[in-house]
Amino acid sequence: MKADKDKVVPLLKTAKGQLEGIIKMVEEDRYCCDISNQLLATSSIILKVNQTVLRAHIENCLKDAIIEDNLDQKLDEVMKLISKVNK
Repeated sequence: MKADKDKVVPLLKTAKGQLEGIIKMVEEDRYCCDISNQLLATSSIILKVNQTVLRAHIENCLKDAIIEDNLDQKLDEVMKLISKVNK
């Protein structure tokens, strides 16, 4: 992975903590809108991490693919990922 682990790992740990909190909220039958807000916040963090990972892939792995004459395969991988993100 080419993304900055010092940025990615803390974000993932934050999302993990939020998920644990959401589980507790569900178990305690907390207000649905409060749970939904926490789910949206967690989803936002996950999306940010994914964007960071994809950006690093494009900035690093695609550059390497150009040098190694393997660009078509890497572009195909990125396009498949982007189509999943947009669903």
